[in-house]
Amino acid sequence: MKLVRGLTLITLLLSGSAVAENRSLTLMLDWFVNPNHGPVVIAQQKGYFAEQGLDVTIQEPADPSTPAKLVAAGKVDLAVSYQTSLTIDVAAGLPLVRSATLIATPLNALMVLEKGNVRSLADLKGKTIGIAIAGNEEATIGTMLASAGIRYDEVKIVNVGWALSSSLATGRVDAIWGGLRNFETNQLALEGHPARAFFPEEHGVPNYDELVVVANAEHYDADALGRFNAALEQAVTYITNHPQQAWQEFVAYAPDTLNTELNRLAWRDTLPRFALRPGAMDLQGYNHFSQFMAKHGVIEKPIPALKFVIQP
Repeated sequence: MKLVRGLTLITLLLSGSAVAENRSLTLMLDWFVNPNHGPVVIAQQKGYFAEQGLDVTIQEPADPSTPAKLVAAGKVDLAVSYQTSLTIDVAAGLPLVRSATLIATPLNALMVLEKGNVRSLADLKGKTIGIAIAGNEEATIGTMLASAGIRYDEVKIVNVGWALSSSLATGRVDAIWGGLRNFETNQLALEGHPARAFFPEEHGVPNYDELVVVANAEHYDADALGRFNAALEQAVTYITNHPQQAWQEFVAYAPDTLNTELNRLAWRDTLPRFALRPGAMDLQGYNHFSQFMAKHGVIEKPIPALKFVIQP
C-alpha cells in the first residue's frame, strides 16, 4: 500500500522543537459532537492542541450540508466531511483538499432486521430500501446488489430522510442504507430491534475513509495543519492505550448529551476505526475510489489522488 506522509513530516519536525507561533483555527464538525469525533474532542480536552500552539474552536453546524461549503467559501478554516462527499465536491469545482483522516474505514452499512426474512443480499430482490440522502446510492447499493446477482432496478429505493431506524423497525422498508454500523445497529438493538448489517467493502465497494478533515485548497496554513495533525495523532494514541479513561474525558466535554448508553456502545465500536496516523494518506486507495465513482457516473472523470494532498 502506497502512503503519502504529507503533513506527517511536519508533525515530526514540530515534535522536536518548540512551536514558534500560536495559531487560531475554526473547525466545523459534520454533525453534533459524537464518538466519531473522539480524537478532536480528546485533543481539546487533554490540551494537545494547546501544546501545538493552536487555539481550536470546535463548532457544530446548523445545517450538516454546509460545513465543507463554508470552508470552500473561506468562512471557516477546517470542516469534518467524508471522502465520498469530498470527491464529489472537488469534481464539482469546490476548492477543497483533505488535510487529515478521522475514521479510516467505511461506517455506512446496508441493514436489515435480524427477525426479518432477508438473510443475504440475494433476498433483497423485489424489496424496498430506505435511504437518507439521494446521491451515490446507485453506485454503492447497486454494486453490493450486483455481487449477489441482483440488478439495481430490481429493488425499490425510498428516501426516508433521517428516519432510517424507525422506518426499518416499523416495517416501512425492508432495509436501510445510510445508517452507520457503530450507531444505528446499536440504536436498533437498544430499542429491541436487532439488525443484521451487510458491509459495502465486503461486497464490491472499494474501501474509503468515512470521515476526513478538509481545508481550503487555495488558502491553508500547512504549518498549522501539521500541528493540528500532530495533536490528533497524540489523541488517537491516548484513546487506543486508555479507552475507558478516554471515554470519561470524552463525555466530560458535554456530559448532558454525550453520557448515554448509545454513545458508550458507539465509542466501543468506533475505537478500532480511528486513523492512527491522521496525516498519512493512501494514494492508491484514493485513486481506486475516485475511479469507482467515475465508473458509476457519480463524477464525470477520476480525480488524481495528488489533488487531495496538502503540500507542506
